[in-house]
Amino acid sequence: MSAANSEPVISFDDVHLGFDEGDVLRGLSFQVVPRETRVLVGETGSGKSLTLKLAAGLMQPSEGHVSVLGRDLGSMTESELLAFRRQIGFVFQEGALFDSMSVADNVAYRLNEDHVDADEIEDRVREVLRFVELEEAYDKLPDELSGGMRRRVAIARALVSKPPIVLYDSPTAGLDPVTSQTIITLIMRLRDLQGVTSLLVTHRLQDAFGLANYRFDAAQNRVVHAPADASRNGRPATNFVVIRDGVSYFQGGPQAMLDSGDAYLKKFLV
Repeated sequence: MSAANSEPVISFDDVHLGFDEGDVLRGLSFQVVPRETRVLVGETGSGKSLTLKLAAGLMQPSEGHVSVLGRDLGSMTESELLAFRRQIGFVFQEGALFDSMSVADNVAYRLNEDHVDADEIEDRVREVLRFVELEEAYDKLPDELSGGMRRRVAIARALVSKPPIVLYDSPTAGLDPVTSQTIITLIMRLRDLQGVTSLLVTHRLQDAFGLANYRFDAAQNRVVHAPADASRNGRPATNFVVIRDGVSYFQGGPQAMLDSGDAYLKKFLV
């Protein structure tokens, strides 16, 4: 999908989602355009992770519409949803790796399920492990890796099918600041070098502001400062959706959030 195409890649339209104890989402609406990173922010229990599962077609809304890659997920059959999910990379909180499988087998899991040729599987697994700078961990088990390395393996697994969209559920949760920065740089490289569109849940706003204020320069092979109006210069934008009481309480870029005098928004900036 061309970056010049501004048609939404992900669209939530008046989405409701409820359980026995009541609705969690009560009319959530927002859009994500190509190459954009949308950061979901909100208090614990506000429905951020549920929003990711809705975008992945793992859950269906009680009311409203979720459209991804031009398809209304609510109108799709289960077999259509299975095919659709192959176009989505999902990085679960804590990585969710199979402990009894090697790093290579974890990364290759979806490709094996799809009966991809064995030689192609090895090439693609090594390619994504090289991208996350973990090719040396090919034969290791998850319990031989640090928390940050396991998170990078989870990202490699999400990338192996070359999806246009990646959903991240708190990818830096529980990691130290240096390791967190490694993960954020990796997400930045995916955005800037491969044009990946993403929806990202985080409790660390410094990660979100890092994505907004910096970019990965391929020519220099390093992270460089990006001007505040980067999105206007054809570069990917990073924007926020703050969820409160089941709806979108705030939508906008990092500067708009910083400039806001709203007391609720300031809670997330402390």
